[in-house]
Amino acid sequence: MHPLRFSSIALIFGLVAAPAAAQEVTLKISHFLPGMALAQRAVMEPWCADLERDSSGRIKCQFYPSMQLGGTPAQLPDLVRNGVADVVWTAPGYSAGRFPRTEALELPGVLPLGGLAQGRVIWSVFEQQLQSEYAGYKVLAMHGDGGMNIHTAKTAISHADDLKGLKLRAPNRTIARTLTALGATPVAMPPAQMTEAISKGVVDGASAVWEVIIPTKLDEVTRFHMETPDNQPAMGATVLTLLMNKDRYERLPADLREIVDRHSGLALVERFGAAWDGAIADARNKVKAAGHTVNLVEGSAYDVMRQRAAIVEQEWLAEAKTKGFDGAAIINAARATTPRP
Repeated sequence: MHPLRFSSIALIFGLVAAPAAAQEVTLKISHFLPGMALAQRAVMEPWCADLERDSSGRIKCQFYPSMQLGGTPAQLPDLVRNGVADVVWTAPGYSAGRFPRTEALELPGVLPLGGLAQGRVIWSVFEQQLQSEYAGYKVLAMHGDGGMNIHTAKTAISHADDLKGLKLRAPNRTIARTLTALGATPVAMPPAQMTEAISKGVVDGASAVWEVIIPTKLDEVTRFHMETPDNQPAMGATVLTLLMNKDRYERLPADLREIVDRHSGLALVERFGAAWDGAIADARNKVKAAGHTVNLVEGSAYDVMRQRAAIVEQEWLAEAKTKGFDGAAIINAARATTPRP
C-alpha cells in the first residue's frame, strides 16, 4: 500500500476512534437519607447534571440512598475510603471520635445560624485548620445543617429550665453534651428513627434542624418548636461533608478533575447552603400555618442557655489538648470568620 494512502487511513481511523477512547466514569454516590431528601434532590443531582453537561456525558452519577451499599451512617467514611462508594455525603459526627477537630464547629456558640452563613464559615475553617483530618479523602464540600433547634410533642420550651428531664434525640456527640448541660437526657439516633421514637414516647422530642422536619414527617408528631435568634450564634450544629475516594479522584483524566474541581469547593458549599436556607424557611412557615407553637428563646433566656452550655466547650478544649491539637485555634478561626451583627 502506498505510504500516503496508509497514513490517510490511519488518520481517519484515529479520528473515529478518539472519542471512543475518551474515558467515561460513573460515580457511585451513597448517603443515609431517602432519595427524595433535599441533599440529593436539590443539590447533588443538579451538581451531577452540571458534571455530565460540562464533560459532554463522560461523567455520570449513580445514587445509592438510604445506605443501599450497606453499612451504617457511621461507616460511610469507610465505604468511600475503601472504594465501595466513589462519593459519600455524611455527617462526620456520626462517626464518633473519628474527626475530633471537626467537633469544634458543632460546639454551642461557635457557628452562625443559617445554611449559607454556616457553610461559608465551615469551608473557611476547613481550608485553614481541618485539611489534615481529611488527608485520606478528596473533600468536595463541607457545610452545616443550619443550626440546632428543638422540637417536642407536649412541652413548650422558652427557657433552659423547660429542658430539664426531657429525653431528646441528639444527632451527634457534641449536641448530646450540650443537651446534657442544659438538663435534658440525650438519646442518639439517626433522622430516620426520630418520628417513630417520638410517636411511641421513647423520647419527648428531638434536636433537629428545620430542614429535616418535612421529609421525616417530624411535624406530624411534634407541636412545639424552639429556635434561637438569627443574630446570635447557634446553640449547636451538625457538620456535613461530601467526600470522594482520593484514588478515584486522582485517576480521573486531568480534564475531568478540572470539571469536578470547578463545581466543588465553595461553589458547592454555597449550593448546599442556599438549599438549606430555602428548606428552613419552608418548614418554619408550614408548622406555623398548621398552628404549631414556635418559641424564640432570646435575651436573658438565651444568655442563660449559653452560660449553662459553656462547660461543653471547656471540656472539649481539655480533650483536644490530651489528643495533641490546638482546639482553641479552630474555635477562634470559626468565630473570626463568623459575621457579627
